[in-house]
Amino acid sequence: MNPKLKRSLWAWLALSPFVVIILFPFAVMFFTALKPAEEVFSFPTRWLPVQWRWQNFIDMWHGANFGPALKNSVIVSMASTALTLAASVPAAYALARFPFRGRGHYRQFLLVTQMLSPILLVLGLFKMAANISWDGANLVDSHFGVIVAYAAFNIAFAVWMLSSYFATIPRDLEEAAWLEGCGQGRAALRVFLPLATPAIAVSFIFTFINAWNEFAVVYTLIRSPENKTLTVQIVDMVAGQYTVEWQLVMAATLCATIPVAVLFAWLQRFLVGGLALGSVK
Repeated sequence: MNPKLKRSLWAWLALSPFVVIILFPFAVMFFTALKPAEEVFSFPTRWLPVQWRWQNFIDMWHGANFGPALKNSVIVSMASTALTLAASVPAAYALARFPFRGRGHYRQFLLVTQMLSPILLVLGLFKMAANISWDGANLVDSHFGVIVAYAAFNIAFAVWMLSSYFATIPRDLEEAAWLEGCGQGRAALRVFLPLATPAIAVSFIFTFINAWNEFAVVYTLIRSPENKTLTVQIVDMVAGQYTVEWQLVMAATLCATIPVAVLFAWLQRFLVGGLALGSVK
């Protein structure tokens, strides 16, 4: 047997218990989502449904207003991620390339800010959003307010993470571009940024997942049903309900995890490259 294939088999064999533990909740969600209502609480418990009811996904899509909520989550997550990267990439570049007094303490301050949970600030954030006018109205029940809040919470961590990676990119490459006639801005765009793609992709993944899964801020700021995101919409299927249709809740939860899983699978090569290359000076 090929030694490389043999090592891979042994590695997968060693990791198989962890794979089972990680995939077990998703298997429970999937099989519960396919059960009729009468089988969800059947005793004794059956892991596999007797009758596979794919209609649950259609009922969930229409009954839980899943489509508009999915659209809102995509808009809010993508916009807040784009705003975060637009602010953090130049800031991290400046932090990595231009030394100044207290730079080390400033980087530590960025990390310390992550110790504050957003739930501690939601009351003040709500008052601020209610007092800020945007297009003739305040930022309560506005996607723009949620996008700005998400970006504000994620910029510090993105700057801290990006600056650590940017510091590993040799400055000599930019200086060589300067000798060829490139200005500093052009050298940063054409030489530096392509080398920083893995780190930017890693920051994109973390920021997008944080925005996609966030609940406290969007639950506080969003009021109307048409503006709710998936996290709030799924909670509304359980909270305050006399009877909970768990098969529909599991179907909605499973569908809500698919976009993040697809994005992570698509960008995982950048994630591995960013984590590996960022540790080498």
